[in-house]
Amino acid sequence: MSVKVRIPTILRTYTGGEAEVTAEGATLSEVIADLEKNHQGIAARVLDDAGKLRRFVNVYVNDDDVRFEQGLETPTPAGAGVSIIPAVAGGC
Repeated sequence: MSVKVRIPTILRTYTGGEAEVTAEGATLSEVIADLEKNHQGIAARVLDDAGKLRRFVNVYVNDDDVRFEQGLETPTPAGAGVSIIPAVAGGC
């Protein structure tokens, strides 16, 4: 199933500068594997050494935070939008 993945600025070096790419997969795990196949190195920035989502990376399928859904097994239906959003901290 084809989905659109929105890529944050910090990860666009892996996608040749593209802000949005297409990936295949029925679950988020499969989508990330397809991203890695086509944009080598990106999975290491999204997943930790144990293969889980990094603590400070938020991922949404459509408008749903996958941490409150099924994590990496969250379904990614055809036409869904996947957003990868790194946490931002700081302030005065």
